[in-house]
Amino acid sequence: MFLGIVVFLFLLAIFDLVVGVSNDAVNFMNSAIGAKAASFKTIIAIAAFGIFIGATLSNGMMEIARHGIFRPEQFYFQELMCIFLAVMVTDVVLLDIFNSLGMPTSTTVSMVFELLGGTFVLALIKIAEDKTGMLGFADLLNTEKALSVILGIFLSVAVAFFFGTLVQYLSRLLFTFNYTKKLKYTIGLFGGIAVTAIIYFMLIKGLKDSAFMTAENKHWIQENTLMLVSCSFVFFTILMQILHWCKINVFKVVVMLGTFALAMAFAGNDLVNFIGVPLAGFSAYTDFMANGNGEPMGYLMNSLNGPAKTPFLFLFLAGVIMVYALITSKKAQNVVKTSVDLSRQDEGDEMFGSSAVARSIVRSTMSASENIAKILPDNLKRWADSRFNKDVMIMENGAAFDLIRASVNLVLAGLLIALGTSLKLPLSTTYVTFMVAMGSSLADRAWSRDSAVYRITGVLSVIGGWFITAGAAFTICFVVTLIMYYGGTFAMLALIALAIFLLVRSNIHYSKKQKDKGKDDIFSRLIASKDKEERWTLLRQHVNNTLVAEMAFTNETYRQITDGFINENLKALRKAVSNTDNQKEMLKKIRRKEILGLRRIDNFTAIEKNTWFHLGSNSCEQMLYCLKRICEPCKEHVDNKFTPLSERATNEFIPIRDEMTALMAKATEVLANKAYDQTDALLREGALLKGKISTLRKEQMDRIQERDVNVKASMVYLNVLQESQELVSYWRHLLRADRMFQTDLKK
Repeated sequence: MFLGIVVFLFLLAIFDLVVGVSNDAVNFMNSAIGAKAASFKTIIAIAAFGIFIGATLSNGMMEIARHGIFRPEQFYFQELMCIFLAVMVTDVVLLDIFNSLGMPTSTTVSMVFELLGGTFVLALIKIAEDKTGMLGFADLLNTEKALSVILGIFLSVAVAFFFGTLVQYLSRLLFTFNYTKKLKYTIGLFGGIAVTAIIYFMLIKGLKDSAFMTAENKHWIQENTLMLVSCSFVFFTILMQILHWCKINVFKVVVMLGTFALAMAFAGNDLVNFIGVPLAGFSAYTDFMANGNGEPMGYLMNSLNGPAKTPFLFLFLAGVIMVYALITSKKAQNVVKTSVDLSRQDEGDEMFGSSAVARSIVRSTMSASENIAKILPDNLKRWADSRFNKDVMIMENGAAFDLIRASVNLVLAGLLIALGTSLKLPLSTTYVTFMVAMGSSLADRAWSRDSAVYRITGVLSVIGGWFITAGAAFTICFVVTLIMYYGGTFAMLALIALAIFLLVRSNIHYSKKQKDKGKDDIFSRLIASKDKEERWTLLRQHVNNTLVAEMAFTNETYRQITDGFINENLKALRKAVSNTDNQKEMLKKIRRKEILGLRRIDNFTAIEKNTWFHLGSNSCEQMLYCLKRICEPCKEHVDNKFTPLSERATNEFIPIRDEMTALMAKATEVLANKAYDQTDALLREGALLKGKISTLRKEQMDRIQERDVNVKASMVYLNVLQESQELVSYWRHLLRADRMFQTDLKK
């Protein structure tokens, strides 16, 4: 059984390596990808090389999984194997969920709190079963480690954001957005500082625990740090100046070297997060088989207090798997996209909505900046504004930000991580790199008044996700360990099967989601295009697709609501309310994108088409409100089990309803095919339908006076007729608006 557990641990370690790399790719790739420092394949190749070198040179840093959280001398072999298996099952599923959502999170935090949760529940059991009363939590847990991680979160978030903002602001004042004109005497100095910082980072953080780093080597580096840094600075300053004279872009060199250094440090130091637990389980198993005498609940794991000795083969295979995951994982690109989108220079498709906290932060920040601006001299303000002139910005086509910011992100992240390491502070690469990127984007004035609330909401969501990781990892692993401990082999196998099932299902759903996204890349092409004519063509197509989708949704939901009311199908009505709310939120995001597109087309065209665009957009919104006003009274009526609609009213309404849905289906087809020659005939049919609905309303109002008519059902029915009439008006407005919006301008 225990051999099977060890095998499962290594199988889960493979999954964990894949999902872990997918999550942490954002740490070292977002700057290079965001600035388009090289082709995507080149960036992947450099990052993959860094990962492989870091993994194979690492000695594993496996002590945290062996005795960093629990005290192994107090636990029996079977208890620790239960914890290890629970940790791996929880870790794989938890990280995959975050990857699917495109949210970066900390693999260090997840592993530490999973170990803490699993150990905590067994500690409770052992203390409860201890007859001597001498056993306490301090004897079983290293709680100070978890506390240091929590403090590291607060520290790294605040420090990285502050210095990211400060250094980027000073860098932009020095270089401006038109940085090529300012490089004659400064590029060598900047390149020397940047590359020296990266080399220092690689020595202090990336290679400090590598296999060849003996105590003597570490001592020599520590004693000669100043000399190494000084010589590196002089050498690389001269080299970068020569490269600039040779027409080589020094900023690209800095970005790619920084990407390599961060990737190497990630693999060398975070490898424990993925294979540390399986290797600890393997070490425990070999020790038990040699010395345990076949008593898993009678053999204490003192051996785990010894130093970890990771075979090179395991490190090599881990490096190969990590490189494969980085190259093939679509989820890695999704997580990187979140970080890049939140820090891009221009407006675009905002991934996050607005929140009350973000709005409050924006208001208070703007108020504070206005007060500071009143104190500063006008000459100083004008000079600073001239250094942030975006009209002269030099940026690669399709890039989210320029090479100056990418260089600052990588160099500063490396320095802060190296500083934290030297001070023995548990700074996470995820926290530091993400918050430096957010701070530098704020300093670059990338968060405009039109996008600040969305960006801040996104940053708060990601930060909140880090804390949720800790809570979820602790809680889930607590429960999983408890089930495995009391459920035995059957529970272990069942939970392993459940984890595999969840992973497979997650990947199937993610693949479907990505296919749906891939079907419509019109907006991304619109934003990337420099040709106003092409932008106008793409915007027309995007708007038309939106209207077609809204008409189809309205038609389907209207039939679902009316069928649910007539047939007293509460489930269908609840689903209709939920779908309408979701569609309303989606429409808000689409409208925001299309307004952004409208700003990017020719001004004359935008003014000419503005009225028809808003008429069409408002009509879509009003149709959703109509559906909501129809559905909620119907749902309440059915939910309360009130008297259903009479057979007479049902028989007279269904033909009208069928005619309504047939006309909306025809309107959808006209929009999709842009067959505007059929619009007038369809508008006339809609006007006739409105008359029929009006007649039906009057008849029902007269019928209410009769004694045998149920008033409650009649009131809901009248509401359905009233809103149906309004619905016809709105889709008629929508048809007219789309025809006028799509029609070419008169010459």
